[in-house]
Amino acid sequence: MIQRERLVKDFEAMAQLTAPGEGINRLAFTDADWAGRQYIIDRMTDAGLSVEIDDFGNVIGYKIGKKPDLPAVMVGSHTDSVPNGGNYDGVVGVLSAIEVIRSMIDDGYEHDHTIAVVSFMCEESGRFGNATLGSKAMRGELTLQDLHHLVDKQGISLYEALKGRNLNPDGIETMAYKRPVKSFTEIHIEQGKVLEHEQKTIGIVTGIAAPERFYVTIRGNADHSGATPMNLRHDALCGASKIILGIEEIASMQEEPPVVGTVGVVEVTPGAMNVIPGAVKLGVDIRSISKVARNSVVTLVKEFIDITAGKRGLSYTIEPIAQDHPVAMHPAMIREIEEAVKSVGVEYMTMPSGAGHDAMHWAEAVPTGMIFIPCLDGISHNPAEFAEMDDIVTGAAVLDKVLRKLSLEETKLV
Repeated sequence: MIQRERLVKDFEAMAQLTAPGEGINRLAFTDADWAGRQYIIDRMTDAGLSVEIDDFGNVIGYKIGKKPDLPAVMVGSHTDSVPNGGNYDGVVGVLSAIEVIRSMIDDGYEHDHTIAVVSFMCEESGRFGNATLGSKAMRGELTLQDLHHLVDKQGISLYEALKGRNLNPDGIETMAYKRPVKSFTEIHIEQGKVLEHEQKTIGIVTGIAAPERFYVTIRGNADHSGATPMNLRHDALCGASKIILGIEEIASMQEEPPVVGTVGVVEVTPGAMNVIPGAVKLGVDIRSISKVARNSVVTLVKEFIDITAGKRGLSYTIEPIAQDHPVAMHPAMIREIEEAVKSVGVEYMTMPSGAGHDAMHWAEAVPTGMIFIPCLDGISHNPAEFAEMDDIVTGAAVLDKVLRKLSLEETKLV
């Protein structure tokens, strides 16, 4: 049985493992992230799991089944955070999975398939500008070139960050997870307001939207702010401002299926009050549950950038970061989760996920399902992020029933 007291203790402990600043600061591969990761390793070990670390630092804890040669039933999420984030995004998934294992041990539950609990590294894009990197690494979707190409604001590459943690970035292209996997399940806060608005305790995810991300660098002339007349200026920031508003307008025009566009990074050079901005770097994120709709918006945005730069006498470059694929959850996994929710006896709804998750990279290879619980006012990636412990316990109880069923050889996902 799921034990509320154990979960409360775990969440309180994780909340203390953060770098200074408002909210939670566990950026990938930092000391705070490493401390949170060690806490998870210790809880896995305490629960009797055998722990394995791959070359990217992903943590996999195994509860061996009666038939260990059968494909593993995988469950997991992440514990790294964005800057000034919250203590529930990702953490709900990892701690709930560990609590399910403890519940099974308490009950003496025996199962056929081995259960693999995974804490993925670097799910958030807050440090290297690219998300779900741990799950991409396990799926064999990262290259050595990617590790050198992805660099944080201090100029540290992902390759160097991995080396700094005594991991093996040089093995990235051969480190794809080799064991057969029966299914993947992830439980997560919704990161939106739908469940709360509809007064539902559980969301069963039908599909996951995915982003295309790129940097746009706009270049003009860094002239003197007092000596350069308005008609002779080539102000990179004014051009960038026009582009930012254009991205908002273009994304808003795509109503069904919806597309969202965000500029979350603006870096101005030289950044002096008396110098006209000579260059601006924008970080652009465009996503949808429809690849066709998203690609259409991306094309229109790039055309708009070209037109805007031309009109203002500016030059620009576009640097791709990521182009993930929207995915659907497996119908059999949706049914299994629905049965589990009904047996727990709470209100639920089916819904898409507008945010990306580690689950999206497993959905292309194995039957995958996701469970959502509400978060207060839909707030996430924010110090105010909060999930009620009652909802976390209920979500863990649903996950418990799902994993018990999936870990039996007789359960077929067709």
